[in-house]
Amino acid sequence: MMNKKKTMSHTSDLLQVIKRPFSYKLSQLSSGVLLSLTTLVMPAQAESTATEENRSTAIVDTSAPIAALSKLSSLDKAAPLTVTVPAIEQFTTSAGVPVRFVQTTALPIVDIDLRFNAGSARDISIRKEGFGIANMTATMLTQGAKHLDETAFTRAVETLGINLSSRAYKDMFIVSLRSLSDDVHLLPAADLMTQMLTEPAFNDEVLARNKARLLVGLQQQKQDPSSLASIAFSQALYGDHPYAHPSVGTLETVPNIDKQQLIDFKNRYLVAANASLAITGNLTLAQAKKLAEDITTTLPSGQPAPELAEPKPLTQAKHIHIPFPSTQTTVLMGQLGSKRATNPKEQQQQTNFAIGNDILAGGDFNARLMTEIRQNLGYTYGISGAMNPMLTRGPYQIGFSTRNDKARAAIDSSLAVIQETLDNGLTHDEIRLTKDSLKNSFPMGFASNAGINGLLGMMNFYQLPNSYLDDYVNRIDQVQLAGVNQTLRDTLQPDDFLIVTVGQVDPWQDKQAKK
Repeated sequence: MMNKKKTMSHTSDLLQVIKRPFSYKLSQLSSGVLLSLTTLVMPAQAESTATEENRSTAIVDTSAPIAALSKLSSLDKAAPLTVTVPAIEQFTTSAGVPVRFVQTTALPIVDIDLRFNAGSARDISIRKEGFGIANMTATMLTQGAKHLDETAFTRAVETLGINLSSRAYKDMFIVSLRSLSDDVHLLPAADLMTQMLTEPAFNDEVLARNKARLLVGLQQQKQDPSSLASIAFSQALYGDHPYAHPSVGTLETVPNIDKQQLIDFKNRYLVAANASLAITGNLTLAQAKKLAEDITTTLPSGQPAPELAEPKPLTQAKHIHIPFPSTQTTVLMGQLGSKRATNPKEQQQQTNFAIGNDILAGGDFNARLMTEIRQNLGYTYGISGAMNPMLTRGPYQIGFSTRNDKARAAIDSSLAVIQETLDNGLTHDEIRLTKDSLKNSFPMGFASNAGINGLLGMMNFYQLPNSYLDDYVNRIDQVQLAGVNQTLRDTLQPDDFLIVTVGQVDPWQDKQAKK
């Protein structure tokens, strides 16, 4: 098994499983690192001093292969990986909502994922500069319904032992439910879900409390360099596009949110024509169809949300510095990326890029940026980058933190690694290792109900065919070195990167990098 650790965020084919991952705070660019410790067996006291001296002066060839690994001949006999993806049932409810269902019988649990094309990008359609309306709507859906105040609603959720939540991202709005699959728990849980969707309380006192809490959080955000960098990056990258503003809103817009705006948002976007549903769990197909009808039949029919405009890419490099009293400088660099691919050719291109980017900017120690910027130069503890495709073109971002006096050198070195990779390409060994790792980690996406349901929800939202999963391993097998190198060159333009720095010293004041 490869010791190269991967996460779903490195594979744009499976990104946004439950969303959104990359809401693009810098903290989400970090990744786990597994460190192995070598245990040294010390000599007994009875051994001679000369023996200890010989040991202490011995030279170890760290480049030599580990003898024990060369004897693991059983690895050479391992059969090729075969993956059987879950059997997906598709149907449409009488309200016109598309549904995907996977039956799992290992546990008496049901996961439900109801998605609407209704993220914070739609805020301004309710009110000009109404940033935060979608987020506040999501917050308040679980805070009471017409016949249940906040306390009674919360008590009902806790009594049933269910997980019921709603979340707003830039391009989608998700309502999730997890419940035991027996009728005693599932039926009242589904009823609570429909109540919060169709008859939310939107209590004025609760709204005032939510706004006060959110304003405190937004004030605290000013003390977080990662948040400052992320907000500035989005604003500079997207300009007038709806993706530019923070999903939670701003200090200026949150006070202006009122109950009628929440009602208008719900009535416009949380409708059957704008919805898709995923169900995974211990149900028969007939039970799943009945459950889907119960959930969607009470939704207003409505109209689909209009397509979002495509953002315009920057045509030249842009550098932004935000003064911040810290010994570290937070750096966020990147460009406009890609949208979610929906046809086989574009999906293959995204797979090519995912593999190439994993080698270049993945979060483990084998990635080129990590090797050079952390291990060789010692500028940072960690550096990584990822693509975040959405309904329209999402961002590509690379992030790290470094000492103030090393910020310019770290930026220049990072850009040099990227340019060298584009100029000279990757290697066959790097491609082979990454392909094996991604294929071997792919079945882990089916390890839980939630994992399966997240995939179903993503596929439904972006209207991907069931063959999207069936062809995943095949897309990886089709990846060739020349195709990966060309995709990286076609996608990345480091000379035109947007670079945001947050720290005490402006790295752009000096024209020459500080070594």
